[in-house]
Amino acid sequence: MNKISLTGKTIDELKVIVSEMGMPAFTAKQMAEWIYKKRAFTIDEMTNISAKNRELLAEKYEIGRSLPVTTVESEDGTKKYLFKTDGGHTIETVYIPEEDRATLCVSSQVGCKMDCMFCMTGKQGFTAQLTPTEILNQIMSVPEADKLTNIVFMGMGEPFDNTLALLRSLDILTADYGYAWSPRRITVSSIGLIPGMKVFLEKSNCHLAISLHSPFSQDRQELMPVEKAYPLAKVLDELRKHDFSKQRRVSFEYILFDGVNDTMRHAVELLKILKGIDCRINLIRFHNIPGVHLKSSSTEKMNFFRDYLNNNGITTTIRRSRGEDIFAACGMLSSAEKDKLPT
Repeated sequence: MNKISLTGKTIDELKVIVSEMGMPAFTAKQMAEWIYKKRAFTIDEMTNISAKNRELLAEKYEIGRSLPVTTVESEDGTKKYLFKTDGGHTIETVYIPEEDRATLCVSSQVGCKMDCMFCMTGKQGFTAQLTPTEILNQIMSVPEADKLTNIVFMGMGEPFDNTLALLRSLDILTADYGYAWSPRRITVSSIGLIPGMKVFLEKSNCHLAISLHSPFSQDRQELMPVEKAYPLAKVLDELRKHDFSKQRRVSFEYILFDGVNDTMRHAVELLKILKGIDCRINLIRFHNIPGVHLKSSSTEKMNFFRDYLNNNGITTTIRRSRGEDIFAACGMLSSAEKDKLPT
């Protein structure tokens, strides 16, 4: 019998479990502490729960944690971890250490449906949704779990194409009984799936990052097919309904492609379409991926683009490239692993 994972259960669900099994009500709080704060691997580690009750729990349940199966470390200290899912697939999680922070980039799906031209994960196609167990396991089971200061949902998959599992994970990450993280330390990145984005903005206080990549609809559609179903203009209209001037932040991710979206015309249009939205822009250098003709803009063009936007009122930074020597683009390591499997 496949056992049910306790990781990913809310405190209310844990209360139902202990009630059904005839255990004291306070056992649910004890379980939550062992799962999320002490990061136990086995039910038997829950030593303040009676041996009899631990045996009862273990008949039907398990913690649901697993360690990475592969680790690749960059010269700059970035580490890419490969986790196996319950379905036997692989997902990537990236640890990015910096002087003042330690960020974990988390996946939300196996593969992706969105087929963005510049994304290696999209080339895999979509395989499966990650469960809250599989999402949270990435955060709990990297060796640097105790060092983390920030979490970004910018790994494999589109978070708002798996909204329920995403929101469950965010609830547990920010709940007092869970990890008690501040929402200000968590950012969710999306290409702009409006239905999921609306639910996220209503139910979570975490930061939002939108992959923009071109201010012109036709150009953006060539890079990102989602533009046809959910045009950027409608995404921006939805964002204007929310206040980002206080603790919550919205930012825009903009990969600069040489000769494609890095001209003065693009910079001017960005200022126009983002008018009235309190935001920042992160410019990103493109990491080449197999079979894609796109090339990264030069450092000179990136600096010009950044300075123009900053001088005209939008805080803009160039994100430092990390891990270029370890399959830097999301999806490359898992694609390599997938290629090893027999067909």
